[in-house]
Amino acid sequence: MEYFEVLLPSLLAGVWVTLKIFCLTIIGAIPIGIIVGLGLKSEFAPVRWLLNGYVWLMRGTPLLLQLIFVFYGLPIIHITFERYDAALFAFILNYAAYFAEIFRGGFQAIPTGQLEAAKVLHLNSWQTQTRIVLPQVFKNVLPPMGNEIINLIKDSSLVYVIGIGDLLRAGNIAAARDVTLIPYILVGIIYLLLTAITTLILRRLETYFSYYK
Repeated sequence: MEYFEVLLPSLLAGVWVTLKIFCLTIIGAIPIGIIVGLGLKSEFAPVRWLLNGYVWLMRGTPLLLQLIFVFYGLPIIHITFERYDAALFAFILNYAAYFAEIFRGGFQAIPTGQLEAAKVLHLNSWQTQTRIVLPQVFKNVLPPMGNEIINLIKDSSLVYVIGIGDLLRAGNIAAARDVTLIPYILVGIIYLLLTAITTLILRRLETYFSYYK
C-alpha cells in the first residue's frame, strides 16, 4: 500500500498530461476536420487536390514518424517547437485528416432533397448547416469518430518518444527505477478506465443525436 501511495502522484501527473493532449487534440482536430471535409467536396479542383494530398500524407505515414519529424526534423529548416507544442501540432494535423474523411462521408450522406427543402423554407446557408445538416452529420459520424477518439487515448502515449512526461513515461520511469512490472499494470488499468469513460460519453452522445432520423 505504501508503494502505491508513493507511485500514485507521478502516475496522476502523467494522466493530467495525457488528458490535456487528448482534449486539446479533439478541440483542434474536429473543427479542422469539418473544414477540410467540406473542402474535399469543393468544386474547385486545386483545393480538392491540395486537401486530398494533405489527407493522403497524414493517413499514409505513421503518427510516430510525424512526431519525430515535427520535433527533430523541422528545426533543420529553422522551424522549432517546444516538446508539448510539437506533440499538439502533430496530433491535431494527423487526427484532423482522419476526421476530415469521416465528415466528408457524413456530408455526402445528407440527401440533396433536404437542402432543396431548406431553400424552399427560405433558410440561409448558416441556418441550413446548423439546423439541418450538422446535426445529421454528427449522428452519422459519431460511431467512426468514436473509434478514432478511443485510438487517440492510446496514441497519446507516443509523445514519450520526444520526452514528454505522459502516463506511459511515468510508468516506465517507475518500473525501471523499482525493477517491477506493477507500474505498467497500473498504467494499463488507467488506460482502460479512460477508454471506458470515453466510450460511455460517446454512447450518450449517440443516444442524443439519434433524435435526428
